[in-house]
Amino acid sequence: MPAQRIRSTTILSVRRNGQVAMGGDGQVTLGDSIIKADAVKIRRLYKNRVLAGFAGSAADAFALLERFESKLEEYKGNTTRAAIELAKDWRTDRALRRLESLLAVADAETSLIIGGNGDVIEPTDDIIAIGSGGTPALAATRALLRHTDLPARDVVAQGLQIAGEINVYANVNITVYDLDQ
Repeated sequence: MPAQRIRSTTILSVRRNGQVAMGGDGQVTLGDSIIKADAVKIRRLYKNRVLAGFAGSAADAFALLERFESKLEEYKGNTTRAAIELAKDWRTDRALRRLESLLAVADAETSLIIGGNGDVIEPTDDIIAIGSGGTPALAATRALLRHTDLPARDVVAQGLQIAGEINVYANVNITVYDLDQ
């Protein structure tokens, strides 16, 4: 019998008017069952100056978050450098190469997606949307940014709310953290 795939997560980050916010839904799904509705998938790192969210395998994500946090310490909070060094390790290290997750990270200046193929992607529109509900969250967020003056935190909350109402692997149990620039 094939292993059931754990599906979960919508992570959304927005940068607007000197504010950075990142949030995630709380749903974890195994097969056709919701096994947890209140997971927190956002973390504050490096003296509360960096936000990180994860999509994919939780165990893999926690291993990567620990590595990323140690890179942040090593590079004195330089998020871009820490992300690049993590991506290099992730791509070349035999054990890390098997980890299946994506990280979304943001500090006062930079928003990045870090992936296992050595990817470090800086979005051109200051929006990060990853995970199962990433596409509807991205669409909702773009509309909110174009047609409202909501602060970043509220845009993230509303974008996640809309994604949670559309995507079966997301819910509306939302956690949002923010950074003031």
